[in-house]
Amino acid sequence: MVRSPRSQSANAEANRPNKRSFRLPWRDLFDVLALGTWSAMLFRYWFGGKLLLLLHPDYAWLSNTAAVLLAILAVHRLLGIIRSATRLPERNQQAEGHVTLLPRNISSLILLAVAVFGLIYTPRAFASQTATQRGIADTLTLTRAQPQRFASAADPEDRTVIDWIRLLNVYPEPDAYTDEPVAVEGFVFYPEGWPEDYVMVSRFVLTCCAADAYPVGLPLQLPAGSGKTQYPADSWLAVTGTMMTKTLDDRRQVAIAPTEIRQIEEPKNPYEY
Repeated sequence: MVRSPRSQSANAEANRPNKRSFRLPWRDLFDVLALGTWSAMLFRYWFGGKLLLLLHPDYAWLSNTAAVLLAILAVHRLLGIIRSATRLPERNQQAEGHVTLLPRNISSLILLAVAVFGLIYTPRAFASQTATQRGIADTLTLTRAQPQRFASAADPEDRTVIDWIRLLNVYPEPDAYTDEPVAVEGFVFYPEGWPEDYVMVSRFVLTCCAADAYPVGLPLQLPAGSGKTQYPADSWLAVTGTMMTKTLDDRRQVAIAPTEIRQIEEPKNPYEY
């Protein structure tokens, strides 16, 4: 029996091995790049010591866990791309059948742009400009748990700025602390309307993240003739002295009469909790 040329061609086509096609999945690689860049950004904050400028230490594990999981997802996604890149075209076409709110290219581009900004940007601690915008508080806000009772530190000079604020929240009579020793550290803030020889030794209090940080501080009487030239705004001071009572902003409040003022470097973790 003689086969027709058409049937012979069909049989040859059927017996020919399937050729695998290769195409570079740019959209999928864009997703991998976005995941990897986000992971790199979080790792940078983690190991670069900048995470505490953005998050309360109690929540840092969330960011660190996200960094690890995003790295795993990026590797898993990349391996999946490698496995599927040489599949038959019809199988690849069957796999692409989902609906997204934004086009994949646009959503990946947005994620990647935010991550790249995070890699370039270096967080900095809040200072007097933010304190001016948010206002210095002499009490703890409702975002923090208020103390039901307060056990003061054995030595008054061991109290930090926020320890003094907590103590004043419980018992706000300034005369009760006259002549008590004090040793605190904070940045210099010049409140509007105050005499030139008074500044605020301030710290920002972090409740959850940098978005809810608010400043607190203690008034400090500067030596005569010093002022902004010797103690510029945002510089960090270590102050020792004793407490006294002064009238500032038309109300009596505690203030520090210094015996020593030293300029120091900004601490690695400048916030209070």
